[in-house]
Amino acid sequence: MAGDLPCLPPCCVRMLCFCWRRSSRALELYCPHGDLSAVMNSQERPQSRPQLDLKFLQRFLRIQAVLFPKWSSQNVLMFLTLLCVTLLEQLVIYQVGLIPSQYYGVLGNKDLSGFKTLTAIALVLIVVNSTLKSFDQFISNLMYVSWRKTLTEDLHCQYFEGQVYYTLNVLHEDIDNPDQRISQDVERFCRQLSSMASKLIISPFTLAYYTYQCFHSTGWLGPVSIFGYFVIGTVVNKMLMSPIVSKLVQQEKLEGDFRFKHMQIRVNAEPAAFYSSRSEEEMVPEDTAFLLERVTLAVPSSGKLLIKDLNLKISQGNNLLIVGNTGTGKTSFLRVLSGLWESTQGSVSMLTCFGPHGVVFLPQRPFFTDGTLREQVIYPLKEIYPLSGSADDERILRFLELAGLSDLLARTGGLDQQVDWNWYDILSPGEMQRLSFTRLFYLQPRYAVLDEATSALTEEVEHELYHTCIHLGMTLISVGHRTSLERFHSWILRLCGGGRWELTKNESTKCLLANKGC
Repeated sequence: MAGDLPCLPPCCVRMLCFCWRRSSRALELYCPHGDLSAVMNSQERPQSRPQLDLKFLQRFLRIQAVLFPKWSSQNVLMFLTLLCVTLLEQLVIYQVGLIPSQYYGVLGNKDLSGFKTLTAIALVLIVVNSTLKSFDQFISNLMYVSWRKTLTEDLHCQYFEGQVYYTLNVLHEDIDNPDQRISQDVERFCRQLSSMASKLIISPFTLAYYTYQCFHSTGWLGPVSIFGYFVIGTVVNKMLMSPIVSKLVQQEKLEGDFRFKHMQIRVNAEPAAFYSSRSEEEMVPEDTAFLLERVTLAVPSSGKLLIKDLNLKISQGNNLLIVGNTGTGKTSFLRVLSGLWESTQGSVSMLTCFGPHGVVFLPQRPFFTDGTLREQVIYPLKEIYPLSGSADDERILRFLELAGLSDLLARTGGLDQQVDWNWYDILSPGEMQRLSFTRLFYLQPRYAVLDEATSALTEEVEHELYHTCIHLGMTLISVGHRTSLERFHSWILRLCGGGRWELTKNESTKCLLANKGC
């Protein structure tokens, strides 16, 4: 029985694979000796192609044990009902098949009474056949709903038992997209299995009956010819379809990856948007990055007032620290600067370009894409800046060292080595913020807008990173809670809530501008 699956839908193959290894108990089945470390190391071995073998049969029987837990279960009762309906339907179909020959008899004998009786029987059989077909479809749909509910609940119990979800998503990455398998693959598997249920039920009966009828009419020649044709057709079908099956399974995996990347964009929509901010052209001094005139800011969804009548010009060399309690609008202020939000009143202008020699926003939650370490560092530039080659490699290596990520080069295997992991799963929160600063050092903008970009780092590391930014000539606009940040900023904008704010020069802590005080 060994060989590729020529006809099984790829979602069924993936579903069977996942159900076999979906939990700690399944992991023990996958590794007979129960050695979890061996299971974890299994991802280093090349993945085998889907095959119709003993393991496949074991997986399929394991699913059946979930779908039919005991004889008195609802699924078993529905299956037995479907069996009775299908057998009755075949009996009616057989009787319908005899009607044409019976018509020849009554028409040949010119039997009017027999014709009327036969017509009435035919009408009754047609109505009964239609009713049974509808009932067959109805029961199949009920079985689909019940099977999906049963299998999904069982998978969820296994998935959330202990820390299996963490093991599958982080430590045991050879099982791709568990969420897609639990949601989409279960749905497809149950739908296809329910649609084939009536055919699978009746096939053994019809096969035995027509084999007997064929043998009775033609002897051994008929059945042997038919089964020989079936075997040859199966072999040819296997040869033609085997290469396609693995491609379909790969397609399902890529579909899951594609959906997951869209989910990542949804989760990281704001950090990604900060990397594509807009700019405007106005007649202002070249050393000015942002110009705010009588700006009033409120939360778009609730209308809660955050800032009222703020006038501010952020120019080169004037580092600005934005502080305030939670909910006073610190991050919202940065959203307005980047153009993600519109101010309620007044005008906000970003007067410099985005990227190198302009402004770069560093959100609190870093944003990473798939790709190499080099691609993470140079993001969002699509091409290596300024030129590819050893000189650029030296810059990247130097900035990784300044950010304290020299070991990351060894973990990835090089700047251009493709990695198959998710950067959010591999890096700690502190490492993600360090890598964001490496990106900032590489882009080396004139202005850097930092939204609590060192919240996961120690004050010592924070001091080193900020010192490097200033050494590279960046003007900093920071949001933060630590008082240790004040030493790097010449101005402090304190947001007090309710529209109140206070702008203070750090050298003398004298209130220069205020709106109703704090």
